[in-house]
Amino acid sequence: MTEDRRWAALIVLCTGMLMIVLDLTVVNVALPAIRDDLHFTEANLAWVVNAYLVAFGGLLLLAGRLGDLIGRRRVFLGGLVVFVAASLACGLATDQTVLVVARFVQGVGGAATSAVILGMIVTMFPDPREQARAIGAFAFVASAGGAVGLLAGGVLTRTINWHWIFFVNLPIGAITWLAATRLVERDRGAHRSPGTDAPGAVLVTAALMLGVYAIVGPAATKGWSAPSTLAFGGGALVLLAAFVGREMAAANPLVPLGMFRSRNVTGANLIQVAGAAGMFGIFFLGSLYLQGVLRYDALQIGLAFLPTTVLMGGLSVRFTEPLVGRFGARPVVVAGLVLITCGLVVFTRAPADGTYVEHVLPVVVLLGAGAGLCFPALMTLAMSGVQAADAGLASGLVNTTAQVGSALGLAVLSTLATSRTDALLAHGHSATAAAVAGYHLAFWVAAGLVLAAVAVAVFVLEQPGDAQSEDARPVAVEPSVEHVER
Repeated sequence: MTEDRRWAALIVLCTGMLMIVLDLTVVNVALPAIRDDLHFTEANLAWVVNAYLVAFGGLLLLAGRLGDLIGRRRVFLGGLVVFVAASLACGLATDQTVLVVARFVQGVGGAATSAVILGMIVTMFPDPREQARAIGAFAFVASAGGAVGLLAGGVLTRTINWHWIFFVNLPIGAITWLAATRLVERDRGAHRSPGTDAPGAVLVTAALMLGVYAIVGPAATKGWSAPSTLAFGGGALVLLAAFVGREMAAANPLVPLGMFRSRNVTGANLIQVAGAAGMFGIFFLGSLYLQGVLRYDALQIGLAFLPTTVLMGGLSVRFTEPLVGRFGARPVVVAGLVLITCGLVVFTRAPADGTYVEHVLPVVVLLGAGAGLCFPALMTLAMSGVQAADAGLASGLVNTTAQVGSALGLAVLSTLATSRTDALLAHGHSATAAAVAGYHLAFWVAAGLVLAAVAVAVFVLEQPGDAQSEDARPVAVEPSVEHVER
């Protein structure tokens, strides 16, 4: 593949990822309009988001492994078709059930599309410096797309209607599919025989779906000690334990457990869980603070988070890679996480009569700078020390931990904020004061989660001096395994 074609293919892959990431947040802004139009109750409305999250989070790991086995390009293109078709069904929905089912199918397509992208990138760019730049571009899209989704959702909902947050995926998806067929090279995958480990696939998919459901369903609505939460959560843990036992005994495991011997792979995924739980729940709760306390409309909320997107892009694409090359990935990850922690702590000082410049702008600047530094370096570490034949699995894993962390963070932080607010209302506090106090508690807990990620980065990740050790090398392409068709 020529250099120009590789970078053009990267743009195509990042466009596909942007479409998927946008869909994770663009719907949040349109939820009030969807509720009013389709007459959802508050309890049922959550499933417009949760149906997508259950399928998306549950299938990422399986989709990444399927990419290794049958070809990542094939899985990517198939996922795009499913995602675009489901987007059309969502946009045309005039019934609650149709919309929720279509959102579940959309999550299936989103998982297949996004799970293999990082694996495709690291095999296209074997040179360490080029790989770091390419991963930086991917990390910017994966991280900043959520903030862009808030803006896009506000614009489309306000200027047209909520149906267009789904219809806009049709031309983008079609163009991405056509470009990918021309620019992304075919790969046949490893075709390991007997190699599919169907029991392992069933166990891990069921465990992840059940776990995500427990987080976004009963835990978020009934509390963490509710019998249904404990039942579903316990069931997920039992299935996960059975999956680990299966992988230890299988001749051709779906997930080779040996990859977790790498401190960088293990540490990076632990950081993804804690960091995503702490940071990305804040986009949701921060939006509620801006809407419910400062009285911002949907478009103003999107514009308020715009500096986060700009800083993520500037740092991810231009500055993070040189910093990693000079200081190593570990210090850059730590610095980014510390900035995110500082931003969350600053948000705990936002009052009921706050102003954007004084109380919100410093937060979004710190979050954008921290994420722009942290996540590209973190993704590089998550893919380090992984064989080329397992790159799709590693890509699916890092996406899975980020998704599960985000769902976990949103459920935990929302529950804590709501409980604190309800307790203060019961003691006679005003609605605004009680809501602000609830948000402050959630922001403190989020800061604690990211601080825990800092501890993992310091004590688990490889030292900067070991950056070129076997664990820290970028993935190398092995033509004998990839079977690339020229």
